[in-house]
Amino acid sequence: MNKLIRTDLAVSRERALLVCIERPDSRLDPHDPLGELRSLAKTAGALVVDEMFGKRRKIDPAYYVGSGKAEEIAERAEAAEADVVIFDNDLSPAQVRDLEGVIDCKVLDRSELILDIFASRAQTHQARLQVELAQLEYTYPRLRHMWTHLERIAGGAAAMAGIGTRGPGEKQIETDRRLAQRRVTDLKRAIAQIDQRKVRTIQGRSEMFRICLVGYTNAGKSTLMNLLTDAGVLTEDRLFATLDTKTRKWRVGPAVMTLLSDTVGFVRDLPHHLVASFRATLEEAINADLLLHVADASHADVENQIKSVFAVLAELGCKDKDQILLLNKADRVKDPAMLTALAAAYRGSRVISAVNALGIEEMIEDVLARVERGRVSLTLRADFRNGRLMQYLAQHAELSSHQWGPQTVDMQAVMAVADADRLAQFVPDVRVLDRSAVDE
Repeated sequence: MNKLIRTDLAVSRERALLVCIERPDSRLDPHDPLGELRSLAKTAGALVVDEMFGKRRKIDPAYYVGSGKAEEIAERAEAAEADVVIFDNDLSPAQVRDLEGVIDCKVLDRSELILDIFASRAQTHQARLQVELAQLEYTYPRLRHMWTHLERIAGGAAAMAGIGTRGPGEKQIETDRRLAQRRVTDLKRAIAQIDQRKVRTIQGRSEMFRICLVGYTNAGKSTLMNLLTDAGVLTEDRLFATLDTKTRKWRVGPAVMTLLSDTVGFVRDLPHHLVASFRATLEEAINADLLLHVADASHADVENQIKSVFAVLAELGCKDKDQILLLNKADRVKDPAMLTALAAAYRGSRVISAVNALGIEEMIEDVLARVERGRVSLTLRADFRNGRLMQYLAQHAELSSHQWGPQTVDMQAVMAVADADRLAQFVPDVRVLDRSAVDE
């Protein structure tokens, strides 16, 4: 049936043929090499109609897969009436052009697919700017091959050119490039302003201990965020459900208030342009005091997913930041022995389930221990008639052993170092009689 006149219900969704070429340095899921690409394609709204997998030691400069495999892909695409062929590899502009010449339908690579998903999910002004910048920087070097059909002259001699086209003359490709470069400059300027405001906002929260949820996409970060803070963050069983950072207060202990942030999920081989454009969004992770690395323990390729997150964190300069690995979705793990082995492989990790709160209390104890490292024990003498001082202590300290006098009270207090330092604003209504680190 001619795919241009199909009238079935799938006509609104593009029919996709998926192609995955494994190379020696690939980090594919050995159990399902096309699994992630399939999820990405479905997230983008495609209807997967066929899949192809192959191995190749060296890439072909012209077709990436070689001319013979390109012909085979073309035959499979025609047989499946595919509208688009999606590669789980990054292709050069020339390879996309040459493949489209053979396959005779649209060809997308992994980076372009991810960028398209981000574009469809961007809700805020900041996210839209970031995605547009990433798309333009990805597209710019590909303009020559994308617009070969517009290699016309925009000007010319009076006798040859039509009305409105006479002038010095310029190829359309050059016009497109100038427009794209101008837009990139404008976007970078706008995003830089957002970055500055974002950094100021984050730095303004420096008095509180900052915790950031990071991890592979669909690992359950938003579900955990909702469990801990009642944030009401959107949770969906699909990739990149969260693009914009959400930050909420999280009371870890009786008088221990922290800030918890949920960030965009990572994937294998996340496009560099996207990481750069979303740097402001990821600023929460860059400036966090503690990272909670959430991993889907039920996923067959969880170890490669953990390594992918480590790689993105390294790119952001967060590789050595204090973090706790949380092996989430324990309720979905069918083999307890596998979960035990995974926990043993990553010392200091915690097995949890954000759905039924399994292991959450133990996780909170670990977090509280990290927070305590930046806390001090004080012996204070305070004027209890100073209501503002007493309110500050009630909000920022764990108080014990009160000894009341006529106008003052002696007490033991445990509080964050930054909060303890700000007690100086209440002089002379408070005196620090003794101060020591909590873990001494």
